[in-house]
Amino acid sequence: MSDRPPAEFSSEAVETADALGKNLLLLEKSAADPDPEVLNSVFRLAHSLKGLAATFGQQRMAELAHAAEDLLDRLRLGKARLTPTRVDLLLEAVELFQRMAHGPANAVEEARTLAARLSSIEEAPERVTEDPLERLELPPEMRRVLTEFEEHRLRETLRRGGLVWAARVQYPLETFDRELEQLKARLRGVGELVSTLPGPVADSVEALSFVLLIGSGAGEAGLRVAFGEASVDLRAVPVRKERRPAGEADGGGRAGEPPEAAGAARTLRVDIARLDALMDDVGELRLIGEAIRSLSDARELSPRAWTGELLREQRRLVRRLDILQDRLLQARMVPLGPLFDRMQRLVRRMAREAGKEVVLSTSGAEVQIDKRLVEELSDPLVHLVRNAIDHGIEPAGLREGRGKPRAGHILLSAEQLGSRVVLALTDDGGGVDWARVREVAIQRGLLDEERARAAGERELQAVLFSPGFSTASTVSAMSGRGVGLDVVKTNIAGLSGVIDVESRAGEGTTFRVTLPVTLATVRGLLVGVSGRVYAVPLSSVLDVLAHDVRASGLEPGSRVVPVRGRSIPVVSLAETFGLPSRGDGAAYLVVVGVAERRLGLVVDALHGQRDLVTQSLGPRLGQVPGVSGAAEVGHHHTVLVLDVGALLDEVLRGPPLLGAQA
Repeated sequence: MSDRPPAEFSSEAVETADALGKNLLLLEKSAADPDPEVLNSVFRLAHSLKGLAATFGQQRMAELAHAAEDLLDRLRLGKARLTPTRVDLLLEAVELFQRMAHGPANAVEEARTLAARLSSIEEAPERVTEDPLERLELPPEMRRVLTEFEEHRLRETLRRGGLVWAARVQYPLETFDRELEQLKARLRGVGELVSTLPGPVADSVEALSFVLLIGSGAGEAGLRVAFGEASVDLRAVPVRKERRPAGEADGGGRAGEPPEAAGAARTLRVDIARLDALMDDVGELRLIGEAIRSLSDARELSPRAWTGELLREQRRLVRRLDILQDRLLQARMVPLGPLFDRMQRLVRRMAREAGKEVVLSTSGAEVQIDKRLVEELSDPLVHLVRNAIDHGIEPAGLREGRGKPRAGHILLSAEQLGSRVVLALTDDGGGVDWARVREVAIQRGLLDEERARAAGERELQAVLFSPGFSTASTVSAMSGRGVGLDVVKTNIAGLSGVIDVESRAGEGTTFRVTLPVTLATVRGLLVGVSGRVYAVPLSSVLDVLAHDVRASGLEPGSRVVPVRGRSIPVVSLAETFGLPSRGDGAAYLVVVGVAERRLGLVVDALHGQRDLVTQSLGPRLGQVPGVSGAAEVGHHHTVLVLDVGALLDEVLRGPPLLGAQA
């Protein structure tokens, strides 16, 4: 460590240490019931000091700040109590920080000793009573973005007999930060602003909407006074009176959640820089609009010049709209890291419940996908993790007998391949017992005995995803109720994805999910089928060939044809959707694929490529097999967008489309 730290480090370190000491003294005044805002501020200051020291190579100070930060983190999360002795230790650290900022050599050993004393403080015993937060009926999209500290503050509110309130407010974009700080100040004494979840305002780019979670023991009237004249939708978050029976929602059901919680997340945290860029785009669009409007007054221009100017502005408009669309898509993109972190906590809990030792490692947490996909992926991943722990990973004793480490290992990975993301969950357990799968398939009438005995691994894999299928002979707290992999497949199909499974006896199992990066926009190939037009996502199109139905033998009884040296199953889209066939034999074969699966779609015509903004079919139509949504392609003409993953599942699973030929 340098004897004389840089001047810029010394001045900032002293300033930060001063603020830390000042806040610690404020905290000491409320030691019996620490002010959470002050405690959180002290924690952030210690964290800043640690980062500052590490940046300038002041290793011993960084280690001491880390020890102080760790203790403060436990204090703010209720895992340790704030006592006068501990305040004294923290204040002693502040004095040492100030001395070390100027680099006295004799402080090094003193810092090492004090860091050890701070680190040796034991955590308070865990509460054995029921966690009240489990009974709070927060929508999943809110619960999933809460930090551990925010969860702790909500928990403390409920333990003290208070209520959690959800308030929806709207503030101008230029002043929202100041408005929130003023609201937080007005709430002191009647409530605690625990979490702020921002979101857009419909039909406005000049304001932001917020859902605020407030813990309060005061009534609604007191809270409304704090909001003053501002328009606010204020509601108490319901709390279940009784604890939900264990296992009631096993299989991914959403028992106990409000009806609106079942959909995709409604809120998204967006970097302010991205909002600034979007505002710039809106400004550019306004300028283009003004330029186009001014052309209506340009009487001095000749018709040819006027047309040229109009075309120039039109090109500017298209370019700017392309940029705006791309930035909006980027604003929807979030890393998979937080989702992977939730799976870490889930594995620890489930492993304890199952009495097994399991370690989860992750790869590709930095991969980004659409926010909606992240939220919708949570339930399928929970199912797969549960399946791996309950059915895949063996008990420690059995693993040792098989020459494996006591602790089972699960790897959750993500990789982006072009416009698709592949997530894989691999365990090193015993693998799928295919003989048992055959037996259960026969018992439950999923396959007749002759077909089951002759079935290969691909057909047995399809059985695993059949509704109600389970090889468990007993019902555990986690599984065995016949609800699981079929739900996973249904949820993944709803995201225009597919799921595959590979298993090696005695070595483990891998479930691989392939999804589009986003569902908001797609480049599509427009195809004609019996006079109608459909869109095939271009990311799934591998080849397009001229095709003669009669010459290829694509008549009833033959559904597999050779394409570039590989035999692939082929299906007529007209037949699939129950449309009349054109019948003249001339057609096109659109070869599509997801992961390793391939399928040929026979269509009548090709109508080029388009960028499509897909929309859901709405509640009246619901989910249509083989269709992921609809898109407008101009002149108020709407086309259906094909769900390639669902078509692959439908065709490759066997009869009635392929029969024995598959």
